Amino acid sequence: PKEAPYDLYQDYYKKQSNLKLYVRRVMITDEFDELLPRYLGFIKGVVDSDSLPLNVSREMLQQNKVLKVIGKKMTRKALAMIKAMADADKKEDEDEDESSSEDEDKTEEGEDKADSPSDDTDEETKYSKFWKAFGKYIKMGLIEDAANRTRLAKLLRYATSKSGDKEIGLEEYVANMKEDQKNIYYISGEDKDSLLKSPSVEKLLSKDIEIIFMTDSVDEYTVQHLTEFEGKRLINASREGLKLEEGDVEKKREDQYKEMFKPLLDYAKDTLGKKVEKVAISKHLVKSPVVVLSADYGWTAQMEKVMKSQAFADQSKFEFMKSKRMFEINPRHPMITELNARIKDGAADDSTKDMVISLYLSAVVAAGYQLMPEDAQDFGERVNRMVTAGLGVAADAELAPELEVASD
Repeated sequence: PKEAPYDLYQDYYKKQSNLKLYVRRVMITDEFDELLPRYLGFIKGVVDSDSLPLNVSREMLQQNKVLKVIGKKMTRKALAMIKAMADADKKEDEDEDESSSEDEDKTEEGEDKADSPSDDTDEETKYSKFWKAFGKYIKMGLIEDAANRTRLAKLLRYATSKSGDKEIGLEEYVANMKEDQKNIYYISGEDKDSLLKSPSVEKLLSKDIEIIFMTDSVDEYTVQHLTEFEGKRLINASREGLKLEEGDVEKKREDQYKEMFKPLLDYAKDTLGKKVEKVAISKHLVKSPVVVLSADYGWTAQMEKVMKSQAFADQSKFEFMKSKRMFEINPRHPMITELNARIKDGAADDSTKDMVISLYLSAVVAAGYQLMPEDAQDFGERVNRMVTAGLGVAADAELAPELEVASD
């Protein structure tokens, strides 16, 4: 179908009967859903076979080995057709790029192209329309069909930090990788604009490394089954331990930072307690003072939202997974150097504690996590105290008298 039915994703786990089975041009059934896997249930068509018996029941057909072979071949044929559609669109894009570059050369030579017809570059391609309608089904297939996972991975499309308004595949991402880049980097969240501003991608952006933006809820499950592509590991930029190419100089610098900022690292860990698993020098930050990351086996901010939205989710897991957060500081930020100096000189007081906790809670929000009710109330109170102190208002200042209004 050209468009997805309005209720397509509501009935994913419901058996779909879009194929009609014929044997020697005699229709056997129009409610046969065992030929294609569930994630290809949107495909409509007719199957005609000369290898199946005519006088056979539906139950016997389900156990027929020939039918299973037909099903496997149909699945691969369907995926090959979808891949051919994607490749055709990619070739069209390349041809358009070549023609546009030729037009630019002609323009530079002084030719007038005002009256020449121009292609509508904003028009959606055939595969982009398909992906928009059925992309979630392809992602579900990657989760469910291990045998065809490599084929399905080549059909994925994502927006990236360099793709503009387009979505590109993993093959194109790998082709565009820098020579010294060994991994594929991605981050998941609500939308592309907010992910671009995330503190956790600052280092990658500063090194001109392309980042994939995964903004679909199912993506969190998809990447659990797609750990690498063409020998390149998929790395979540919002997790701890971002490992870029580092030499001896960088490692020595990190060791020196750890020693220099030990007072603040220890103070922050003692202050935050069980809220974080570790406080460390950041490898993600460039401009921001702090960032909150998920541990290797903890939930990311997006995964936490997905789990909370599930009606039958195990609520007891939230507290355990919430503790798997890492708090990292930027040793070059003036706010951090001042805090470290104050703690090192023994000048830490209640306001210092307020600053550390407020920095942590603001980093939680910036990372896309939701504050727990007690943290949200605590955060509000701390911000009020800091604003009050900044304005020079006494903490115990009384309210202004009620405005008197003359009675009519």
